[in-house]
Amino acid sequence: MMSLPKKPQRRALLIVLDSVGVGAMPDAPSYNDPPNCFTLGNVAEVCQGLSMPHMASLGLGHIAEISGVEAVPSPTAAYGKMAEKAPGKDTTTGHWEMAGAILEEPLALFPEGFSQEILDAFAAATGRGVLGNLSASGTVIIEELGPQQQETGDWIVYTSADSVFQIAAHEEVIPLEELYRACTIARKLLDPYRVGRVIARPYVGSPGAYARTANRKDFATLPPSETILQRLDSAGVSVTGVGKIGNIYSEQGIRQSFPTKDNVEGMETTFRLLREQEEGLIFVNLVDFDSKFGHRNDPKGYGRALEIFDEYLGKLLLMLREDDLLVITADHGCDPTVPGTDHSREYVPLLAQHSSLAGGTSLGTRSTFADIAQSLATFWGLPAMNVGTSFLPTTSQQSQTRSS
Repeated sequence: MMSLPKKPQRRALLIVLDSVGVGAMPDAPSYNDPPNCFTLGNVAEVCQGLSMPHMASLGLGHIAEISGVEAVPSPTAAYGKMAEKAPGKDTTTGHWEMAGAILEEPLALFPEGFSQEILDAFAAATGRGVLGNLSASGTVIIEELGPQQQETGDWIVYTSADSVFQIAAHEEVIPLEELYRACTIARKLLDPYRVGRVIARPYVGSPGAYARTANRKDFATLPPSETILQRLDSAGVSVTGVGKIGNIYSEQGIRQSFPTKDNVEGMETTFRLLREQEEGLIFVNLVDFDSKFGHRNDPKGYGRALEIFDEYLGKLLLMLREDDLLVITADHGCDPTVPGTDHSREYVPLLAQHSSLAGGTSLGTRSTFADIAQSLATFWGLPAMNVGTSFLPTTSQQSQTRSS
């Protein structure tokens, strides 16, 4: 019997630099963002230039003017930027859109806090009372209410400019497993209210010296439609999530998840997966830019984190096979140099490297993050997604490119 030809192995790596925006979108003012919000550029200015030679080699300097990042003459990747089509500027909607699921109606926001009806139901179901219930910075509200929580054992509940129900608890007062159970309860209670995420925010320490731990966990509502992750999984292509990817998509379409405590562990995990996995999609979220520096108005810390990522990127590029697809992007902005601590409505960078894409190709300004999902469908030869335009040639064209 004649054996069928072996299906070629394909591997893609999608890295999301959480909150690394590249300039305000035209509708930024309607999201209460100043027209000069520009996370990457403003961070670079405060740091008097960034040293990111490997991102520069891919073409980052051609996307926007960034102090210290050269627009190299011959980039190795294709480059551009993407606008978000969905309403919002948060992690959930940004990640959903890049996976091909575009939110039509905004998720609900609670700038004045949650209704008493919601809080009463949550307290009754969990057996603990509620403190806070306002829009606040997580580190600030923990400092303010931490002593009271340690005394009463109640939950600290707060929100932000995003669609989030955040629950903070001291790990020595409320065990992690109980906090996670409470988040699961809240997730079910809040589904009818269109809340994007419930977030566990554990912390430790004592008054004046509280610190959030790496045991954060997100409980997201389901995407509004099928994602490329589900389509890949149905086609037998494994999807592995690194960081909070599994949480964002409620594990839908994801075969393996590897939560991480910081960017360094995220990159080390990515290196291990590249050594172990010959095929499939490795989908990485690096959250430190957003959680540790953007929301905390720390541009210098943000800049150092970018430079450390670039050092890891240099090692990563040496690990890629010639036919691997590498895509680097972001999900929104979080400019630490402008007033406030919330996300910013910004364009996000797009760097794509593959043997079918000529280095230095301009991908222009894409009208939706969903172009990533469509490109992944093209890469694996799957039926087209309902939204988005691929920046990759078809699989047959890719084969012609490799053989020429």
